[in-house]
Amino acid sequence: MRLYEFEAKKLFGEFGIPLPESRHVTGKDDALRASEELSFPLVVKSQVLTGGRGKAGGIKTVSNRDELEKSVEELFNLKIKGFPVTSLLIEKALNIDREIYLGITINRAEYKRSVIGSEAGGVEIETVADESPEKIQRIDLEIDDNLYSFQAIRLAGKIGIPSEEMRDFSEIALGLFNFFVSYDAKLAEINPLVLTRDGDLIAADARVSLDDDSLFRHPDLKEMGIERRHEEGELTPREVQAREWGIPYLDLDGDIGMFPGGAGFGIMGNDFIRYFGGRPANFMDSGGGPSPERIARMLILLDENPQVKAIFGARFGGISRCDDFAMGVVKFLKEHGLSKPMVVRMTGNMWQEGVKIFEEARRESPELFGNIEFHGIEVPIEEIAKRAVELAGETK
Repeated sequence: MRLYEFEAKKLFGEFGIPLPESRHVTGKDDALRASEELSFPLVVKSQVLTGGRGKAGGIKTVSNRDELEKSVEELFNLKIKGFPVTSLLIEKALNIDREIYLGITINRAEYKRSVIGSEAGGVEIETVADESPEKIQRIDLEIDDNLYSFQAIRLAGKIGIPSEEMRDFSEIALGLFNFFVSYDAKLAEINPLVLTRDGDLIAADARVSLDDDSLFRHPDLKEMGIERRHEEGELTPREVQAREWGIPYLDLDGDIGMFPGGAGFGIMGNDFIRYFGGRPANFMDSGGGPSPERIARMLILLDENPQVKAIFGARFGGISRCDDFAMGVVKFLKEHGLSKPMVVRMTGNMWQEGVKIFEEARRESPELFGNIEFHGIEVPIEEIAKRAVELAGETK
């Protein structure tokens, strides 16, 4: 779960990491007031939960009020990787001498914490690793070990920190490490850590990814307005609704609504759709033994998604019985109605009973079933996936 830069920096400050003077703003008037409290030149930075802001024009340096007004208007009208800019961080520009990289992450292969430093800051560390791996230095720590000053000072020497700034670097590295441990982070990086011409080390940027399963241990984050979100981008309105209903759901960029019977079956279904040339519009998990009410709500999320052209439904009955699945679909049809073509297949526990429920409901209310095709075990799931792709193509 990624934090915005302004959120990460607020937390960094609590661990003694030096930061540029800044103001977080959500509108033009706020930005102008911030410029009166700070002095030009200023850096205006888009706050989005994705990388590549600089390349997308999301960071601008301004030297006067007119430039600030123009830049603020441009940035608030900008989308970066499809995500709109809704707030800005306005900072005092730094007098940069050098840019350094400092980060901490988890080495999953060896189950260790890795403290990483590089003399090549200001660019993506993955690029440095590919093109100049000799410029990267690391300290691998056992998961319960601490980072000590002597280790941080040794790292500073390896990445070319001048001797007079080594102690400052060590304090920043220890602060970052303590933050990482205290907040159950998966990644905490400062890129760049700027060495100014006055000899100061300042965190010019901050990227943090937290383990969202640990949020219950950090009520202070909720007080800051930090709650479960994606690694990139905020939750969509449908994802927010799904969370309220207790349905695991993720929007994707396709046009075939995925209506699965379990997470594993959902992943397989998404693979089938892609294999036959379609694009899933979502990932969704019904959970073990879902009620008809839950099934109906799952369909509401798909039917009300304007991106969805057709719906692919597949239920392999086990704990989650096919008759409950069928009752949920019928409930949805009667109470909501289906506006998109849908193809459904059921097999496994109680699949014949599920098909009978569909057949009886269609005899009673045939008008509700104009957009739905339902099948049992006699039709291979591959054929159902192909049909969903065909239906999506027919509605374009």
